[in-house]
Parts: sequence; C-alpha cells; structure tokens
Amino acid sequence: MPGPDLQPIALRPADPADAEAVAAIWRDGWRDGHLGHVPGELVAVRTPESFAVRAGERVADTTVAVVDGAVAGFVMVVGDEVEQLYVSAAHRGAGVAGALLAYAERLGREQGHGRVWLAVVTGNARARRFYEREDWVDEGAFDYPAEGPDGPISVPCHRYVKQVQGT
Repeated sequence: MPGPDLQPIALRPADPADAEAVAAIWRDGWRDGHLGHVPGELVAVRTPESFAVRAGERVADTTVAVVDGAVAGFVMVVGDEVEQLYVSAAHRGAGVAGALLAYAERLGREQGHGRVWLAVVTGNARARRFYEREDWVDEGAFDYPAEGPDGPISVPCHRYVKQVQGT
C-alpha cells in the first residue's frame, strides 16, 4: 500500500521524446496482462520493435502521467474508446492508473460521449478488478480485432463501459 510520501502525478500530452518510455511501459504492461491469454499469433507480432513503432505513431492520441520527472504511465483515447492504459510496474498502486482513467472519462464527457468503453483481455484478472473498483461495468465477452500484420487477430476480451454524461 502506498505511504504518505507519494509523489504528485502530472498529466500532459505526450510528445515525440516520450515515445521510448511509452513503448517500454506498453511492452512490459502488455506482456504482464496478455501472455497466456491471447493467441500466439498476436504474441509473435508484439515484439519490442512493434511497441516502439506504435508508440511513435500514436503520440497525438497519448497522454502521459509524469511522477518525479519520469513517465510513469500513459493512456490513449480515440473517440469513445480508451484504447490503451498502462502504468510502469514501479508506479502501480500509487494512483497513476486512477488518474489516467479519470482523465479518459473526462475527455469522453468533454467530447460529448454519453459513455466510454474499453476492452480487457478475458484472462487479465488484475485489470478487470481495477476497472470494476473504478465503477466500470462489464458488458460481457466479445472478440476484439487486434491489429496484426495480415489483418485483425481476434482476441477474447470483455467490454467495460462507464457512463460519463450526467455524472
């Protein structure tokens, strides 16, 4: 449990200089939550290089959380979907994920969406518990079309939603 000496969390739009840190957090977090729960075909294409390329391409969609001068986590929001939310292992349990998720909810509300949604890999119990603690509702199982080199790769997920208008 974090103690009273927690560092403040600052959120800001990502810039190209953040791409390397975002890629490392994304890669490590993705492996923590996905290995053993997604098709081997997807694991094979999620190389360190793939995260570096995608982090660089997605800077405009990314907001980073900075703690003590270092990128501690990030969120990518497109339309009403919270596409990615990851926190470095060193900063888990320190409120970073909650701050990023609250930002994503606020962004959805400001953009006029009645609700926002995200996909969680079915076997990622830690992430599912987190979203449920944050009052997100599991709408059930579905197959998420993850980007693969030869087209979408079907990934078993659960769709979580949260009402953001009128809250």
